[in-house]
Amino acid sequence: MAKLEEAGIPTQMEALLSDNEVLVKKLDMVPVECVIRNRAAGSLVKRLGIEEGIELNPPLFDLFLKNDAMHDPMVNESYCETFGWVSKENLARMRELSYKANDVLSKLFDDAGLILVDFKLEFGLFKGEVVLGDEFSPDGSRLWDKETLDKMDKDRFRQSLGGLIEAYEEVAHRLGVKLD
Repeated sequence: MAKLEEAGIPTQMEALLSDNEVLVKKLDMVPVECVIRNRAAGSLVKRLGIEEGIELNPPLFDLFLKNDAMHDPMVNESYCETFGWVSKENLARMRELSYKANDVLSKLFDDAGLILVDFKLEFGLFKGEVVLGDEFSPDGSRLWDKETLDKMDKDRFRQSLGGLIEAYEEVAHRLGVKLD
């Protein structure tokens, strides 16, 4: 999150208290999550019958209603406005921040020898301002090794590939994150 803050993306982080404690702002969370897709994978491949891995230029911006019981259905901007989930102005800001985060994170992972395939972001409001909330991790993103295209994310679990913990540790290592 610090890299995103440095790039001018407001986040919920107030202070890093320790290796496993963070003080965060209390946000009024938007019930819609944003997904940026740089390559075809997951539900996009299933839904459209396209080949996994093709580059998407420009990247796609998808919206999903956060509702576990309904399996987070895909929605569009009209739904958000009609049902009052988020204003048109705040949704435009969420889109802008999502694409900005994509630029920052794509470079970060590229420098670490990884492809940022896709990822989800959740936003909330703090004193009326759109702020990035939740977390960013391999659980909410797809990361592939640049050389081998090996999956380094939760797809290792979803597709019974094994080595999930080792993949997460490798991602952390490449990013210079200490694990104790």
